[in-house]
Amino acid sequence: MALVEKNASMDTSIGLSEASASDYVVLLKPRVMSLVVFTALVGLLAAPGHINPVLAGIAILCIAVGAGASGALNMWYDADIDAMMKRTAKRPIPAGRISREEVLTFGLLLSAFSVVTLGLFVNVLSALLLAFTIFFYAVVYTMWLKRSTPQNIVIGGAAGSFPPMIGWACVTNSVSMESIVLFMIIFLWTPPHFWALSLFMSDDYEKAKIPMMPNVMGPASTKFQIFLYTLLVAPVAVLPWIMGFAGPAYGLFAAAMGVAFIVYAWRVWRAPVGKDMIKPAKKMFAFSILYLFGIYAVLLGEILVRKALLLAGLI
Repeated sequence: MALVEKNASMDTSIGLSEASASDYVVLLKPRVMSLVVFTALVGLLAAPGHINPVLAGIAILCIAVGAGASGALNMWYDADIDAMMKRTAKRPIPAGRISREEVLTFGLLLSAFSVVTLGLFVNVLSALLLAFTIFFYAVVYTMWLKRSTPQNIVIGGAAGSFPPMIGWACVTNSVSMESIVLFMIIFLWTPPHFWALSLFMSDDYEKAKIPMMPNVMGPASTKFQIFLYTLLVAPVAVLPWIMGFAGPAYGLFAAAMGVAFIVYAWRVWRAPVGKDMIKPAKKMFAFSILYLFGIYAVLLGEILVRKALLLAGLI
């Protein structure tokens, strides 16, 4: 009994974390992780060649863990501004359920595990790409760009664009034009997606002193740039069909979704600055998620059908 009491008093003295398992899940940013895993899987399956299914599973696991590590490191560094914003105030660190030091350790351990495991079991190139992605998101974007420039999302968006390229490299041990196109689709999609969000969350960003585009350049400039980026991403998303690593179903779907994306952006651009722009901005933000998921889902579907037909000897 005395030993139990002594241990209990030691636990209190060192201030053990009150975090639950669900708090650690939140640190991984599961919504972002799910998109990362999905796009990485598409890149892996779209790549020419073959990878052992077990190694493929290890690769996707490592990419998922690396994405979670990036999320944890982001929350570690941004704990001060997370506490100021309604959208993030209930995260584990600002809510006081876990210390920043614990989150930093957690993020670094996950980073090391994901990169080393991917390098040992799959190939060094994919591991280096994963390491660079974690570094880019945690250091270049989170520690530098996010608080210093309204172009934070434009440049920082590269971090979220690498997963399909990493998946491709896991199979081919190379970076090709096809994987660069998959990268560019997400890279060009990111600014209009997040700027649409920032149009109706600008007060939160202002409170946290984050120089998002609407707060620095104004809503009118932001709306115009949203429209320009949709004009860029729409044709780029059709390139997999034009380049021959996607079929006509994907090409027609990507083209139709691109037109719809441009229409949503047009409505945001033409909406008067003020309350009248909030509704179209919210609609565009919601559609942007459907857009990216949709074109990658159709591409994945085509890939799986093609592989099934090959296995059956029908093509």
